[in-house]
Formats: sequence, C-alpha cells, structure tokens
Amino acid sequence: MKTKIREVREARKLSQGELADAVGTTRQTITSIEVGKYTASLPLAYKIAHYFGLTIEEVFDFSDLDEEQA
Repeated sequence: MKTKIREVREARKLSQGELADAVGTTRQTITSIEVGKYTASLPLAYKIAHYFGLTIEEVFDFSDLDEEQA
C-alpha cells in the first residue's frame, strides 16, 4: 500500500523515530510502512493520520485495494 507518510513527515521535519514515539510504535515499523513492506493496522493508520491532522485517506492510498476487489 502506498502512503504519504514520508512526504508529510519530512515536510514537518520529523524523524522516523520521532513519529514512531508519537504514535506508540517502533521506528522499524514506520520504515516498513514507508517502503511498502508492511501495511499499518487500522488503529495505527488512524493514529498516524490523526497525529498529522489529516484523514486516513489523505495519508494512505487505498486504490490498490479497490483494484484487488474488482
């Protein structure tokens, strides 16, 4: 799943570790989500989006899921 986490995080001058601490996860998890190796759980996706003041849809690209269900 594609995300805009890296772009938003870098625009706000946050490290992966700082974001991880803020949302209660590890830096490795943030790294894995950013590179597409891991899909965030719904609660984690919500925490990340909420932390940035955005909706889940503004941070995560669900178009891949729509194509899989078609």
